[in-house]
Amino acid sequence: MNLPALDEILERAHVVSLPMNVKFRGVTTREAMLIEGPAGWGEFAPFLEYDAKESSAWLASGIEAAWQGFPEPLRERIEVNATIPAVPAAQVPEVLAKFPGCRTIKVKVAERGQTLADDIARVQAVREARPGAIIRVDANCGWTVEEALTAAQSLGPLDYLEQPCKTVEELAQLRSILQRSGIFARVAADESIRKSDDPYRVAELKAADVAVVKVAPLGGVTRVLEVAQHLRARTMDITVASALDTVVGINAGLAAVAALPKLDDDDLLDVAPQAAGLATSQLFVEDVATPHEIIDGFMNTRPIVPEPARLETLAASADRKDWWLQRARESYGVLTNL
Repeated sequence: MNLPALDEILERAHVVSLPMNVKFRGVTTREAMLIEGPAGWGEFAPFLEYDAKESSAWLASGIEAAWQGFPEPLRERIEVNATIPAVPAAQVPEVLAKFPGCRTIKVKVAERGQTLADDIARVQAVREARPGAIIRVDANCGWTVEEALTAAQSLGPLDYLEQPCKTVEELAQLRSILQRSGIFARVAADESIRKSDDPYRVAELKAADVAVVKVAPLGGVTRVLEVAQHLRARTMDITVASALDTVVGINAGLAAVAALPKLDDDDLLDVAPQAAGLATSQLFVEDVATPHEIIDGFMNTRPIVPEPARLETLAASADRKDWWLQRARESYGVLTNL
């Protein structure tokens, strides 16, 4: 990857702080560094605990978007899933209302400090609020194999369990048990792909049915499409998701889904991509632009440009901007040594 000069990246940077409607992944305020490049806008927003090596992929993604732009889209709109954080069951209808028409709902489970009973109540609240919904649960590595099996039995029927366990070997073991037990719940890998030095190992070990791929952690849209092609060829389905991105990061996720090569079924009809986890802008009180509107569960794939007034209003404090610029310097150093 041809990198622009570091000084040019930093000169084009805007650091923002976005308040959230509900706590998500332990976060109530989301910070991000946005970069206005010659080809568009890019985002650098690794979570605060990530080191420079892990964060460098996020910077590569932002640079790609800002200096290279996105591939030509094959689709003008895509289906998206609703996302329910680990909120009390009584709050589920309020959160769901932000996702009009979404037929697929992803529910956060295995939250630290909560129990399976909390998860069951949250999933049941989704079923009551949106009958017939396709439900996915995301445990973020929070269960053992035995706990994941119990959860699958208690929460089903499910589309899939996303990263129920930490290791690829555990995912493979759980998938085998679920199949032998006749429990219809697929296994999806997220962290085992985006946090792994070998994102293809899940396919080699037949550890998952679905790959959840995120643009920023994988290093950009081009890389996502490469990973998706490899895993699709090994019979894994693909879900493109966000990493709690601003609308700028969502642009990249939408571009990835829009550019996924078409798949034909037996009747030579294009098989639409799985509902993408790209409607997370609805979790923010305010974003740097009006988010992509959800219409009957679908979003348009056109990029949205940040609004100058919002960039100013949502600008992070001077010390937080300095912190993010230093973080970008450290991540840039990793990229130059690859």
